[in-house]
Amino acid sequence: MIIEDIKVGRITVPLKKPFKTKHGVYNFSNEVVVKIYTSNGILGIGSAAPAPRVTGETESSIVGAIKHIAENIKGLDLTCFQYVLKVMDECIRGNNSAKAAVEIAIYDLWSKHLGVPLYKLLGGFNSSIVTDMTIMDDAKMENMVNAAYEATREGYTHIKIKLGNNIDSDFEKVKFIRRAIPKGVKIRVDGNQGWTPKEAVRLIKKMEQLDLDIEFVEQPVKAWDVQGLRFIKDNVDTMIVADESVFGSPEAFRVIQDRACDLINIKLMKCGGIQNATKIYNMADTMGIRCMVGCMLESKIGITAAASFAASKGNMIIADLDTIIYFADDPIVGGVTFEGNRIMLPEEPGLGIKEIRGWEEIL
Repeated sequence: MIIEDIKVGRITVPLKKPFKTKHGVYNFSNEVVVKIYTSNGILGIGSAAPAPRVTGETESSIVGAIKHIAENIKGLDLTCFQYVLKVMDECIRGNNSAKAAVEIAIYDLWSKHLGVPLYKLLGGFNSSIVTDMTIMDDAKMENMVNAAYEATREGYTHIKIKLGNNIDSDFEKVKFIRRAIPKGVKIRVDGNQGWTPKEAVRLIKKMEQLDLDIEFVEQPVKAWDVQGLRFIKDNVDTMIVADESVFGSPEAFRVIQDRACDLINIKLMKCGGIQNATKIYNMADTMGIRCMVGCMLESKIGITAAASFAASKGNMIIADLDTIIYFADDPIVGGVTFEGNRIMLPEEPGLGIKEIRGWEEIL
């Protein structure tokens, strides 16, 4: 199974409503999509979501990196699976989203070659996972409260609230959302690197004192501030999640060694793909730290790959893979399906993706 050709294109998908983050407002999802063609006629598909403020990669840099990777792996035999991945990883430094896109396509090819779904190739612990629903930060608190209430009416049992702009208003938002939704629904708080360690401890303790039933607080401090992360973990009862503090396995080793978090949020676009995600998971699992799987603003290609990884492992908490719910149209035929808050993995070989509508070739 020789790699004969690699083509790169893009898909642009409009969103139902603007997707607001701390760093901007997005009306479209732009994604780089890779197609790898092999000598035995099998096609592998992968994708990368540009997130320059998180991974440092733009569409142009991703395309350029994939072009370089393609020059190094064309002609290689995919039955030498680990060798191909090693060449891909070592031929260029960094560029994790670009590597993730190529690697997802390689894993898609390999599982198709073996005739099994990707989630089974990776371990097959579950055939479905549960995702939370993200509530975007909004200056108008009532918009966030209404969004959280509607999510619970749609069956979501876990709500993730994006915060990190102002510690006082952040507390009020969590408090009013808690009052508006059923008591059994878990709340997750994403600080988006927005607080100092002392601010975070003060805020979390206030939430604990009011019994707001917060499942965890994600990345309350700057990504580089691992000691601050540990300070928070050691001074509150609520679980603390490392997200931007962990890109690859070296960062994961550091936060695990420093006992700086209770959970690690693994994203394929951050760490460079499934193999590096597995390294992070195995380290965390060995040390009794649970993991969750998150995503960027990704199409069903990336979500299927991430969900396949999450479903394959036993030491996962509920995932954060809800972004395709925001899409006004789904150009991906096949892949995962949603049943309320549950993501069902496909039983077809690989990612189970049959067609990509609107794919525009770049190179």
